[in-house]
Amino acid sequence: MRLFVALLPPANVLDEVEAAFAPHRAAHPDLRWTRRPSWHVTLAFYGEVDERVVPRLLPRLERAAGRHPRRELAFAGAGAFPRPASARVLWTGVEADLRRLADSCAAAARREGVDVDEHKRFHPHLTMARARDPLDLRSLVAELRGYEGSPWTAEEIHLVRSHLGPRARYETLGAWPLA
Repeated sequence: MRLFVALLPPANVLDEVEAAFAPHRAAHPDLRWTRRPSWHVTLAFYGEVDERVVPRLLPRLERAAGRHPRRELAFAGAGAFPRPASARVLWTGVEADLRRLADSCAAAARREGVDVDEHKRFHPHLTMARARDPLDLRSLVAELRGYEGSPWTAEEIHLVRSHLGPRARYETLGAWPLA
């Protein structure tokens, strides 16, 4: 099963994000805009994990969550991966340092033999759109640079299963409160 650990923003915060990005959809038909039910902030991507590992992973994630405090976060601005001039992903960033929490979530999986990619640079964000072919999104990123969302408190982490298909679907397998 395909798994990741994420923070799930509250509905009122997602309402703001949606309002900020919605006016730009029609002007960028080459982007495949993500659906609101899929919006999350990934802390650790595990990829394919044997389902027999999951029962052992759950208590490790619970302990990891308990070692980190609740955090006040806010979405702000926009950016693109790999870079705005040749982008495949449009995102809004997270104003907070989540590296230690992300590292703990990755370590929990590694202890159970899950091969977590540690070399990928961690950049907390909410993916807003994807492009099949690289696009120049410099003007869009510049237009959204001033976006500042309301603060919200990340209170728990979620282990999420991803069901791939024409419309990916996410299923929460467990959630644990931050300290």
